[in-house]
Amino acid sequence: MLNTADILETINMIRQENLDIRTITMGISLFDCVSEDENRLCQKIYDKITTKAEHLVKTGEDIEKQYGIPIVNKRISVTPVSLIGGCLGKESYIKIAQTLDKAADTLGINFIGGFSALVDKGFTNSSKNLIAAIPEALTATNKVCSSVNVATTKAGINMDAIKLMGSTIKEAAYLTRDNNSIACAKLVVFANVPQDNPFMAGAFHGIGEPECVINVGVSGPGVVSSAIQRAGDCDLSQLADIIKKTAFKITRVGQLVASEAANRLNVPFGIIDLSLAPTPAIGDSVARILENMGLECCGAHGTTAALAMLNDAVKKGGVMASSHVGGLSGAFIPVSEDEGMIAAVANGSLSIEKLEAMTAVCSVGLDMIAIPGDTPDAVISGIIADEISIGVANNKTTAVRVIPAYGKKEGDEVEFGGLLGFAPVIKLNSNSPEKFISRGGRIPAPIHSLKN
Repeated sequence: MLNTADILETINMIRQENLDIRTITMGISLFDCVSEDENRLCQKIYDKITTKAEHLVKTGEDIEKQYGIPIVNKRISVTPVSLIGGCLGKESYIKIAQTLDKAADTLGINFIGGFSALVDKGFTNSSKNLIAAIPEALTATNKVCSSVNVATTKAGINMDAIKLMGSTIKEAAYLTRDNNSIACAKLVVFANVPQDNPFMAGAFHGIGEPECVINVGVSGPGVVSSAIQRAGDCDLSQLADIIKKTAFKITRVGQLVASEAANRLNVPFGIIDLSLAPTPAIGDSVARILENMGLECCGAHGTTAALAMLNDAVKKGGVMASSHVGGLSGAFIPVSEDEGMIAAVANGSLSIEKLEAMTAVCSVGLDMIAIPGDTPDAVISGIIADEISIGVANNKTTAVRVIPAYGKKEGDEVEFGGLLGFAPVIKLNSNSPEKFISRGGRIPAPIHSLKN
């Protein structure tokens, strides 16, 4: 039986506390599009995506109207393009990216992910060609997102790939220098990448996924923040229980939307990603949750402990609400997309070193961080190497999405617009890791990877 109090509570979450479904993402396999002819390949890719996802946007809009639940984004993820490109060269991969962008425009979605490569143990010719194409591909398109997985706990860390990604990010920043280096906001470097992630820029359709699938990413930092404020001065055990129960309610909304979307589109339901995904809007911030827990400012000593508790409670509540939880699931800390994080960086409370420490206990990693435009390639590679090692050592997903903002220096602001927000350019350690990065090779897998 429907409970009136629960209905009213959900309405308040939506109207007053910024509860929304952040994304419905349709995953589409492109393996049957393979062709040695690039024009034939591109046509097959376009036809399959626009056919499979023909009703995705309308279905999302219909669910919004019926249930009154905002669904912010409708997105698509595809098979990592490096796996279907075969012997094609760099220019052909750029053409594939443009095809993906054209399909996204036709469908009216906001992003399409999967211009991706998996190089945790080494490069194939196709993955090398795709990575070489990334800067120009992201410059020539508006809605295409790219990711590269450079490490796993099982395989270790491909330092040659990390070195390459440092220069790739710098080139992407330069090519879009007249637009605040926006291409870098569509590029993420992973360790232990999940293959069912609905969030951009890291979404792709994994090789073990079905032909087509619906994955849903929920949100709701404002809901959790309000629940903590109402709790008052309770102890941390009680606070964890409140967060857990709130996450359950948020996830049930996501489960409803996911089931409805899958049924209406006649596509299998995949997973719910329970991540608390912030926005630049006031009251929709993970940083403010931590401050409501008792920190004077995000970045203060105790921040990592508070974030660890938050992340754990969100997961415990979410897994009770859905039998299929996946993706990243937890709390996101993207600087430019969180008004509390932006404020903490601007006032000096939150440094890149503290952000790195926080990533050991949260869902992703160093995300949407603006760095000086003249940052050397090797320093970017060093940032990636540090973050990726946290993921490998702790058997968790970590990632890096940094933006070397061309022409900007520490303390300047960079405006990205929309959900991407804006960010102060953060201070970096000026000492060079170039000799270490230039050694190349692979950092071996940690001993605890040997579990067979």
